[in-house]
Amino acid sequence: MSALPETTAVPVRKPFALRDATAADVPAIHAIYAHHVAHGRASFEEVAPTPDDMQMRFAEVLRKGLPYIVAERDGEILGYAYASSYRARSAYRFAIEDSIYIHHRHTGEGLGRALLAELIARCEAGPWRQMVAVVALTSSGEGAGSVAVHERLGFRTVGRLESVGLKHGQWIDTLLMQRPLGAGDATLPDPDALR
Repeated sequence: MSALPETTAVPVRKPFALRDATAADVPAIHAIYAHHVAHGRASFEEVAPTPDDMQMRFAEVLRKGLPYIVAERDGEILGYAYASSYRARSAYRFAIEDSIYIHHRHTGEGLGRALLAELIARCEAGPWRQMVAVVALTSSGEGAGSVAVHERLGFRTVGRLESVGLKHGQWIDTLLMQRPLGAGDATLPDPDALR
């Protein structure tokens, strides 16, 4: 008689939903971001913004008509993504930058890819033509997962700034990645679309 080997049950994760962020989500968004500021190198901020600062940043994204989305499961915010102006000067108005942060207990669940794909789709529905990602990279490999997710969704590397950040005792490079949105630069957008 033979015995079957014991197996360890793998927990089944419930699906998550993506939706527009609301002002009520900002405390959870703040907590996720504050953790990354304190413990990670993806953000070059060294002191976490206050909850009021996060509310103002959130409102500014919405004021510009840009998307701000969250991933949620059973009422818990697992991560968030938003688009912001790439640069402030008016000639940059058709270029936007993506930002994605995942709760540190929920990495590896496909949240980053899902959030970025949804963010791209929403931005392509608007007048924007280029999306830029600025990914922090360390010699220890931090940032490699973000690069892979961006590459899978059509971004290509367009430049690298070496040792431009110093955080937690380590030099940080930034990898500049870019992908077209919609027609990209194949046609000119309505110049008054974002004035």
